[in-house]
Amino acid sequence: MAKVASKIMAGKKLKELGVEDPMKPLYYTSVKESVLPFSRFSGVDIILGPEMMSTGEVMGISENYGSAFAKAQSGAGQILPEKGKIFISVQDSDKRNIVFLAKKLYDMGFELLATEGTAKILRNSNMKVEVLKKMSEGSPNVLDVVKAGGVDLVINTPSGKNPHADGTAIRSVAVMRGIPCITTLAGAQASVNGIESMATSGISVKSLQEYYDAL
Repeated sequence: MAKVASKIMAGKKLKELGVEDPMKPLYYTSVKESVLPFSRFSGVDIILGPEMMSTGEVMGISENYGSAFAKAQSGAGQILPEKGKIFISVQDSDKRNIVFLAKKLYDMGFELLATEGTAKILRNSNMKVEVLKKMSEGSPNVLDVVKAGGVDLVINTPSGKNPHADGTAIRSVAVMRGIPCITTLAGAQASVNGIESMATSGISVKSLQEYYDAL
């Protein structure tokens, strides 16, 4: 299947490859996730770069994308919460887009925490948000709350090529505490999708043979 797909991408036709009967479309979705050993290195920022190498890969399979994504995250050691508190702090260019995702989480019963700038945007959309101090504003601040385990998920998108020191510290501590940490808007969207799927249909488990037999 992979060989056929790669040759089609290179311009070949199915008939040229001897594929006469169309393949049945898969009824399930598979999500592959890399496993990165950030938790072994205290103080290291988890922002991805081209020089990083994973220590392995995991895959989640389900009838829908959200559930498959949640399974993949769990396999990689980043278990998405089904309840609790979510800290949100995003760069200015992401503030408008994060509102929709935050509203979904808020409507599912999550408590929202944010620094002043992000909190203002969320409050303007009729969400109750607890404001946390930045590290430079004294204690207790957002880092203190994360260290104390008062957060169940962190959504923090860095600003520019040189991430702010606050964000680096928050992301690093979150990983060391085993708190799932999302650093992109696309990742936040997928995570919310996964949390929604867990809330509505839970997580079911099938063997690879069961998926194969149903084709």
